[in-house]
Amino acid sequence: MKLLITGGAGFIGSNFIHYWLKKYPEDKIVNLDVLTYAGNLENLKDVENNANYQFVKGDICDADLVNNLVKDVDLIVHFAAESHVDRSVIDSSDFIRTNVEGTRVLLDAAKINGTRFHHISTDEVFGSLNSGDAASNENSIYKPRSPYSASKAASDHLVCAYFHTHNLPITISNCSNNYGPYQFPEKVIPLFITNLLEGKKVPVYGEGKNIRDWIHVDDHNAGVEAIIKKGKIGETYCLGGNNQTANIDLTKMILNLMGKGEEMLEFVKDRPGHDLRYDLDYSKAKNELDWEPKIKLADGLKDTIAWYEKNQDWWKEIKSGEYRKYYEKQYGVA
Repeated sequence: MKLLITGGAGFIGSNFIHYWLKKYPEDKIVNLDVLTYAGNLENLKDVENNANYQFVKGDICDADLVNNLVKDVDLIVHFAAESHVDRSVIDSSDFIRTNVEGTRVLLDAAKINGTRFHHISTDEVFGSLNSGDAASNENSIYKPRSPYSASKAASDHLVCAYFHTHNLPITISNCSNNYGPYQFPEKVIPLFITNLLEGKKVPVYGEGKNIRDWIHVDDHNAGVEAIIKKGKIGETYCLGGNNQTANIDLTKMILNLMGKGEEMLEFVKDRPGHDLRYDLDYSKAKNELDWEPKIKLADGLKDTIAWYEKNQDWWKEIKSGEYRKYYEKQYGVA
């Protein structure tokens, strides 16, 4: 089988490429990535000489390029997205262009070629849950509250529309917050780990009461694999991590695992429209695909911390460049 992976130089996409090539070494992968600030070919250094792997630098909004690539593949796995909520609050234009228009371009190419399409989405499209609400599932109403989540909701609806209108063979997965190796250090877990390794404090929004469900990227990869191999065409599957944790508790876990005290914690002004809680019910994936998350948060954090400790050149280069300007503007610290 030949796969087109969009956004494969990013965090989740690069982990998926490693996962797939290890498990299916005879399959071929084409990685299409425009290499925005969060795309990094260093993530794929160990596979760049693999004969079954090909990197193509390009934009998913480039219809001619996308059409030429899609005609030669069996499956599109669509990871490419602008994904940082804070950036979408500052300027949503890139989010609409990449997440909505880019998805449309890919869907049109898939329609022309009859190519199967798997779309990676997020729990954030379901909006904020109150403390006593049941977890979101595949039948939950969409209630996005940030420009990022609204752009992902729009792309989800487009994918579903192409199934119903054009009979395109699609599947969708909505996942919880991913964490693990190669995650760009604007996201909370790698930001906190790398800050502490640099002797800096960790910035916690508000009072840290917002709750997220965390899924290790390897569990997510296994869930996407299960959907590709066993999922029903036209269906959506929620991939939850079974690791619901308040941000302040997550912060204290990281501090404890890294041998740091709470003096390294710094509360900062809350994000506008900060959703209180996300949670996903993954019972459909468990019942239909025999998939469920296996990695407990404490264990996954230990492994993730160890990776960032071992790969300091990787993240120090990132934090010394373009990202540092954004980080300093956002949090007011160097």
